[in-house]
Amino acid sequence: MHTVVVGTSGTTAQDVIAVARGNATVELSPEALAALAKAREIVDALAAKPEPVYGVSTGFGALATRHISPELRAQLQRNIVRSHAAGMGAPVEREVVRALMFLRLKTVCSGHTGVRPQVAQTMADVLNAGITPVVHEYGSLGCSGDLAPLSHCALTLMGEGDAEGPDGRVRPAGELLAEHGIEPVELREKEGLALLNGTDGMLGMLIMALADLDRLYKSADITAALSLEALLGTEKVLAPELHAIRPHPGQGAAAANMLAVLRGSGLTGHFQQDEAPRVQDAYSVRCAPQVAGAGRDTMAHARLVAERELASAVDNPVVLPDGRVESNGNFHGAPVAYVLDFLAIAAADLGSIAERRTDRLLDKNRSHGLPPFLADDAGVDSGLMIAQYTQAALVSELKRLAVPASADSIPSSAMQEDHVSMGWSAARKLRTAVGNLGRIIAVELYAATRAIELREGLTPAPASRAAIEALRAAGVQGPGPDRFLAPDLDAADAFVREGRLVEAVEKVTGPLA
Repeated sequence: MHTVVVGTSGTTAQDVIAVARGNATVELSPEALAALAKAREIVDALAAKPEPVYGVSTGFGALATRHISPELRAQLQRNIVRSHAAGMGAPVEREVVRALMFLRLKTVCSGHTGVRPQVAQTMADVLNAGITPVVHEYGSLGCSGDLAPLSHCALTLMGEGDAEGPDGRVRPAGELLAEHGIEPVELREKEGLALLNGTDGMLGMLIMALADLDRLYKSADITAALSLEALLGTEKVLAPELHAIRPHPGQGAAAANMLAVLRGSGLTGHFQQDEAPRVQDAYSVRCAPQVAGAGRDTMAHARLVAERELASAVDNPVVLPDGRVESNGNFHGAPVAYVLDFLAIAAADLGSIAERRTDRLLDKNRSHGLPPFLADDAGVDSGLMIAQYTQAALVSELKRLAVPASADSIPSSAMQEDHVSMGWSAARKLRTAVGNLGRIIAVELYAATRAIELREGLTPAPASRAAIEALRAAGVQGPGPDRFLAPDLDAADAFVREGRLVEAVEKVTGPLA
């Protein structure tokens, strides 16, 4: 727990994760409060003029041609929130909603939205109280931003709709605000629109996916190294000089990670002496750095996009420093949607190559002396046969999730919003893909560690031994007769997902790239 101070110049990925996952306290900087007040003065001046200004004294979207009289403007702002809070489906995860709210607050505090300081403070108060609006799975086309999800959050600020309290119970938002001494906001000109017009949901999910994928790519390097050991492969293909002549940064990092894990191994280098001699290892082993490296470089591009979006003020219209209020298309989610889809493609390929290594470990014709399916008594025992089925099913699902959402567009708002990004959908499927990738890596870990332990008389690398010992200490059993596998696989998944695999290995190797 710590305090995240929101200023006018954006925020960092670390701050988003601290608020979304770590329940960090949010505080508005004096600079942000001053910028909010200054921008509000501009909006109030425009609201007092007889000329219509979009978002201030007009309707919205296809209804923007109607000039709204002063006595109806508060109702207009309430109505846009109520009508746009039209999501359906299962509630999304608490961390996603907290990221969404915090990122909207970040844009509000930029001084480009015209929202009053007290509205921004209420947003911070709701986050600090642990109140989480109920946001539904469906309702965003990624343009104009994540409309329905953000509207459900704005509804909570008004004391309407449902929200989850800090105890996890869903209750009327008004009750939760009252319990925490938070006054519901009475929205004024432009504020309703400003609270729901951004890419915050898809951006929050991108930032958290990048954090998770960073850990999973390191985990995949480790499991690839363990599989190489278990298959008596050669580590010579990981030599730095080989990767220096194809200087993709991610590839070099992945090879270095694998080499660090394998340092001191007594299992590598036997591939010409075992009972099935070979000239080279299979692609799934030999090309592991190239595939994982390409994914790493994809993540680097996605981080660049996320950093730019974190520095952005996404709203329409926006208040400019010279006092103009201008319409724009900055709410379109294309930049974020593309990288969300790109990450899903990379995750599918990483899962695919991990599954191929697992299959090789289980096939007695390709495993170089390991028992069929790593079974204790093959025929009586099935070993890990169906664990690989489960892994294969997850890979197949990853391939379906790799179909880009951003390649689609469906018109809305009477053809005013005739091209949309589908970024929210890209983000939702990436979250599923990240979860599945972790399970796939866990199955490879389970198989590779068992295979190494079956290589009697050969000593694995110190880092490999550390991984195996930590996995066994976590309750995941080693070789032996058939048993109920699902609990072991679940425990291996948690071991990977929570970063314990990387932690165990890094105690020997030092930090992995």
